[in-house]
Amino acid sequence: MPTHHPAPDDVHDLVASLRTALKGHGITLPSLGVDLPSFAGSYGVPLVALGNCNAATAHQLTEVLRKAATR
Repeated sequence: MPTHHPAPDDVHDLVASLRTALKGHGITLPSLGVDLPSFAGSYGVPLVALGNCNAATAHQLTEVLRKAATR
């Protein structure tokens, strides 16, 4: 799989798209966002912080991903 190195604006757009896609399934990751220290770090690319969630949200996310994998 090719490596894509997104620009900072691309990462913010990606986070917004991910938030919208999750919302479409009734899922909210409270701390979803761009990992700001990764901009200054040695990672080479900005990271997306998926954030914390409770067990019910993790279960819901797992079910959505499992259902999508069987399509």
